[in-house]
Amino acid sequence: MNKLDHFNIDQFQLDLISWFEQEQRDLPWRMDKDPYKVWVSEIMLQQTRVDTVIPYFNNFIDQFPTIETLAEAEEEKVLKAWEGLGYYSRVRNLHAAVKEVAEKYGGQVPNTAKEISKLKGVGPYTTGAILSIAYGVPEPAVDGNVMRVLSRILSIWDDIAKPKTRQQFEDIIREIISKENPSFFNQALMELGALICIPANPACLLCPVRNHCRAFAEGVQKELPVKSKKKAPVPLSMAAVVLQNEDKKLLIHKRPDKGLLANLWEFPNHESISELYTQKEQLSDFINQEFKIQTKIGEAYTTIQHIFSHLIWNITVFEGEIIGEVIESDSLKLVTVEELRQFTLPVSHQNILKSFLDR
Repeated sequence: MNKLDHFNIDQFQLDLISWFEQEQRDLPWRMDKDPYKVWVSEIMLQQTRVDTVIPYFNNFIDQFPTIETLAEAEEEKVLKAWEGLGYYSRVRNLHAAVKEVAEKYGGQVPNTAKEISKLKGVGPYTTGAILSIAYGVPEPAVDGNVMRVLSRILSIWDDIAKPKTRQQFEDIIREIISKENPSFFNQALMELGALICIPANPACLLCPVRNHCRAFAEGVQKELPVKSKKKAPVPLSMAAVVLQNEDKKLLIHKRPDKGLLANLWEFPNHESISELYTQKEQLSDFINQEFKIQTKIGEAYTTIQHIFSHLIWNITVFEGEIIGEVIESDSLKLVTVEELRQFTLPVSHQNILKSFLDR
């Protein structure tokens, strides 16, 4: 049976879009339909809450108001503007893609799925969001919110973690999207999922499309969507140290340009892998081998936990002194606390610094 049999598409569109016109949140990226701003907002909103994104978006657009300004910006400055948002590969991909748009398309975001989807970091969802919101093209924009909403409305019990299920939802959207106002249709589905049709306890009595919802009619709205669980993140025991020289400058180094937190700056740290040596001994040996620096490491003064999607860092943080000279390089610096504010640190190392300064 086709999931859209006996489904009143025209009335669903009307009810959904009418609600959005009345109830949509006042968000800065909705002020105009600038494709660049829509693009930036959608990249920021991946795996990050709206309330968190708003100040970052405003600051980012203040610094890089156009594609050209972002394309010409140094990576360090771009990363600094993103500092604290996490998932830094998002902004690196955005930066690379914007450079391509500046060079290849004269600074104009492409308006076809074929061209947009070739840009680095732009998947099917972002493609659909930019095309529908900025250009009025009836292209699906299927994210977790949209799959949750439609799985309930159409009583779809397929696992939304599977790629073929996402494709099923894209096919459905192509049939039910408003051709006259795809921008509001897609935004309304996202907004409904964010405000009303939320994961655990959907506010069904406030829902503008409740009369269309098969899960509500059957009383199974809390059981949908079906989603298989991801693997639990792996815990790692880490040790880090805030090292000072005789001038009270702090030692930081730059992470490799590939992999987790690429090109961000941090305090020396090391995974604790041996039970035969203390964390202090392992850390001291690592710094000596990696940076050719002799240290005197003192006591631990705090522990920091940072959770990634696949890892949990449990970091024991020490303070220590540098003995002798440090040969600085592009990836190893001695900096004052004030100078440190110019460098982009991951959240875990921002918290290490904060604890050090608060002592």
